[in-house]
Amino acid sequence: MEKNIEKIKELLDDIRPFLNMEGGDIEFIKYDDGYVYVKLTGACAMCTNQDITLKENIEAYLKEEIKDIKEVINVSL
Repeated sequence: MEKNIEKIKELLDDIRPFLNMEGGDIEFIKYDDGYVYVKLTGACAMCTNQDITLKENIEAYLKEEIKDIKEVINVSL
């Protein structure tokens, strides 16, 4: 599981520049039993397209790279 966490963090670092270009960012919260919990921040937190960004881009990319991932969930803390 620790290996997956490190890989998830690396992959999120790959995605981060694209979110930053739009004034947003992503924060890793935790990985638990195939579920990745993240927090979209900045412009991404208020964007009406955040669900599309999360599912069609971030989740699809992580699932492609790590087969154990079931879902990526945006949490508001």
